[in-house]
Amino acid sequence: MIGRVRRPLAACLFAIGVVLIAACSPPGEEQAGKGETTGPIKIAIANAQSGQLSSLGQWEWKGAKLAADEWNAKGGIDGRKIQLELFDDQGDPTVGTNLARKIASEGFVAMIGTAESAVTVAMIPILQQSKIPNITSGQSPAIAATKSPFAFYNGPTSNTYDETLAKYLVDGKGAKKVAMVSNNGSYGKGEHDAFTKALADRGITPVDDQVVTTDQKDFSAALTSIRQKEPDVLFVGSEEVEAGLIVKQARELGIKATIAGAAPMGTPVYLETAGAANAEGTVVSSPYLSNDTDDAARAFAKAYKKANNEEAELHGAKAYDGATIVFTALKNSKGATGQKLADAIRATKHDGLLGDFDYDETGVGIHETAIGVIKSGKLVAEPAG
Repeated sequence: MIGRVRRPLAACLFAIGVVLIAACSPPGEEQAGKGETTGPIKIAIANAQSGQLSSLGQWEWKGAKLAADEWNAKGGIDGRKIQLELFDDQGDPTVGTNLARKIASEGFVAMIGTAESAVTVAMIPILQQSKIPNITSGQSPAIAATKSPFAFYNGPTSNTYDETLAKYLVDGKGAKKVAMVSNNGSYGKGEHDAFTKALADRGITPVDDQVVTTDQKDFSAALTSIRQKEPDVLFVGSEEVEAGLIVKQARELGIKATIAGAAPMGTPVYLETAGAANAEGTVVSSPYLSNDTDDAARAFAKAYKKANNEEAELHGAKAYDGATIVFTALKNSKGATGQKLADAIRATKHDGLLGDFDYDETGVGIHETAIGVIKSGKLVAEPAG
């Protein structure tokens, strides 16, 4: 009886070796570029759904979901449904790192997110090792600096936002005395360095350059120092809530300078936190100034409002564009994964809500922004030129 089930030792060792080799293959290596041909296509959405940055994550989720719902209503991708799964990174890089491992182990072919640059930077090494493309709404140049061929932006970097601001404020309006306050997170550092360079290129050194922490609530010391310099412009490089608090306290201290900043200053959260009177006149650099810029924006805004019972804004539009690019790349590559999907994303040309996407080797697809000014509680586009 024993002799009937015994196998030669060599055959057993060979079988064990095959199992061990398969078990030790790097994540994504076995299936990279092949993809499944049936069943849903799993795509992760990683963004803060709790904490101070949760509004960004909720906007992103709604924008990406709207895109997926529209594609699924038309048959998905070659008959396969798009299956989104939402992960709450809490705006925390450590949580994001753990989520990246989870996403890498559960069969997701791509990730959309995050809106927080620091979290994205923390997740990139794991996603890159696992050959999972991700398209982020973060704008820090630190994302491109990772040199991951799997990391893509769904909007411009801080360099573009702040060069546009400097051109408008210094070249166009003649500002000479510029003060800065930014935070020490990845977003704030990116904004600080980009705007400082844009000023330096024009021969201007900030009259004051204050750096605060990401969780700070009282800015009186930094703003008192700035007030003494009597600047023409106060540049704010921080996320929505903190930017609103800074501007509110600046006005309460009697600082009359023109307030200027990038994408966060164009959101409802900034306006509500600062207060409409305090935010009045804020100069904003953004690739998406309003829901009424063209027919595509109006159609998106109408669909977004119907789906979510709220007005669309930049982050929802960015996620909608990013999701559409990923879906288009999947369709064009016939469901490829890994490096082939990343290559397909880079090759995708997309006429999006934010502009014409054309990816370069750094993962940047949008290379310009426009200027808007908050007037009577609304962000109004400034005439070009």
